Amino acid sequence: MASQQNSLSYEFIKGIWKENPNLVALLGMCPTLAITTSLQNAVGMSLAVAFCLLCSEVFIAALRNLIPTQVRMAAFIVIIAAFVTISDLYLRAFQPSLSKSLGPFVPLIVVNCIIMGRVEAFSSKNGVIRSILDSLGMSVGYGLVLFVISGIRELIGNGTLMGYRVMGSWWDNWLVMILPAGAFLTLGSLLGLAQFMQSKLKKS
Repeated sequence: MASQQNSLSYEFIKGIWKENPNLVALLGMCPTLAITTSLQNAVGMSLAVAFCLLCSEVFIAALRNLIPTQVRMAAFIVIIAAFVTISDLYLRAFQPSLSKSLGPFVPLIVVNCIIMGRVEAFSSKNGVIRSILDSLGMSVGYGLVLFVISGIRELIGNGTLMGYRVMGSWWDNWLVMILPAGAFLTLGSLLGLAQFMQSKLKKS
């Protein structure tokens, strides 16, 4: 088990399931609940978080021995804020409708618990290669959860996926699914399913 956890492949795979930031660590729940009304939002938020997490982890891992312990949190925030600003300005310039749809949640990536948690717990203690794999795994795990939640909410709430109508005229939209209550219902069901699957895996 110890050798498995020390392997490079484990650093990537753990973020998808075993240490999934949403389903296991329960981090970054505010944007998960707020922006998952459509798949388009999920794609935009996932890519923004992935960019900021990857760049921040790599940068901090490379400089970890040069950052004084006394100011490490302040330094981490400055580094993360730089990449968040880049992603926010890019969305505003090239994807204004998506930027407006995501609202303040892209700038708030600066204080997102997923980003801060990984740079403090992982990249500040590990090398660049492991940090790249960790950030990619966490980003994939985070994105998959957002895709599932937003896909369910958009399909049931609007009868569409990525803005395209996929349900026939017979479908009666469940408007509650695109309201905050729908986010809690979907996330709660997904968390229950994840816990059930975890218990089954432990018994097998």
